[in-house]
Amino acid sequence: MGCRFDVTVVAENSNFGNEYISLAINEIERIEKLISEWDSESQTSAINKNAGISPVKVDKELFDLIDRATKISKLTDGAFDISFAAIDKVWIFDGSMTKKPSDDEIKKSVEKVGYQNIILDKEKSTVFLKLEGMKIGFGAIGKGYAADKAKALLIEKGVNAGIINASGDLNAWGKQPNGEDWMVAITNPLNKTKVFAWLPVYNGAVVTSGNYEKYVVFDSIRYSHIIDPRTGYPSAGVESVTIFTTNAEFADALATSVFVMGVETGLNFINQLNGVECIIIDDGNKIHTSKNIDLNKTNN
Repeated sequence: MGCRFDVTVVAENSNFGNEYISLAINEIERIEKLISEWDSESQTSAINKNAGISPVKVDKELFDLIDRATKISKLTDGAFDISFAAIDKVWIFDGSMTKKPSDDEIKKSVEKVGYQNIILDKEKSTVFLKLEGMKIGFGAIGKGYAADKAKALLIEKGVNAGIINASGDLNAWGKQPNGEDWMVAITNPLNKTKVFAWLPVYNGAVVTSGNYEKYVVFDSIRYSHIIDPRTGYPSAGVESVTIFTTNAEFADALATSVFVMGVETGLNFINQLNGVECIIIDDGNKIHTSKNIDLNKTNN
C-alpha cells in the first residue's frame, strides 16, 4: 500500500508475539492484493479496466468495502470519493511546479471523478464504473481498512492488546503490559519533532491528515496535497486534522473529508456524528476541537 506498517502485540513471550505479528503481516498483504489499483491482477484493476464497458463481479469483501465508501461519500457530500483515483494530476507537489494550473485545467481534471457513477449490484456482487476512464482507488481508506482487519484477526486469535500503526493510521486495543492506556501523540505542525498533546486510546482508532509535508504556495496561499474531489482545487485553511473513532477505515475517510471541508464545516459535521471526535489545526496554527475533547486535561 506504499506505506509502512508497525505491529505491536502484548503476548506471553516473544515466540507467540512473532507468530501474531506474522499473522497480521499476512493479512495486510492479502488485503493489498485485493484492493491495489497498481496490481494488474487485482479485482480493483479489473473494475478500472472495464470502466464504461461492463460490470465486474468481485468478492463480497471488496464489494462491501466499496459500498461503505460510497455511503461515506454521500455522508460527506463528496468530500471523500474513491473515484478520485481518476483525477488528472495537474497539481504537482514535488517542488517542480512554477505556476498554478488554469481554472479550465482544474475543472477538466475531475471530469471522471464522481461516486454517483459507481453502480453497485448487491445481488450479483458486481461493480460498474459508468464513465470510460473512471477509476477507483483506496488511497484514502485502504490503510485504515487493513489496520482494522489485522486488528480483528489478532483479537480473534486471542491477542488481548496491541497496536496496528499504518504510517500514522493507528488502531489500538487493550492496555499496555503495565496496565496503562495506550497514548497517542498529537504532533505540532510547526515542529514535527514536538508534541502538543498526548491522548489515551480506548479500543479505537486515531488518524491524522496533515499538509505540513506536501504543499505548494502561489500568491501567498498554501495549497495542500489533499484535493477536493468535487472541484479539483487543493484544500486550504487547514494544517492538520486528527480523527478519533472506533475503526481506522472510517477515521481514514473522515480525516480526508474534514480537511477538504475546512474548519467550520468540518467541526459542525463531526459534532453531528456519534462516537467521533476531532482536533483541527488551522493555517494560523490555532487549535479547534470537537465538543467532547478537552486538551487542557491532556497536555503534557
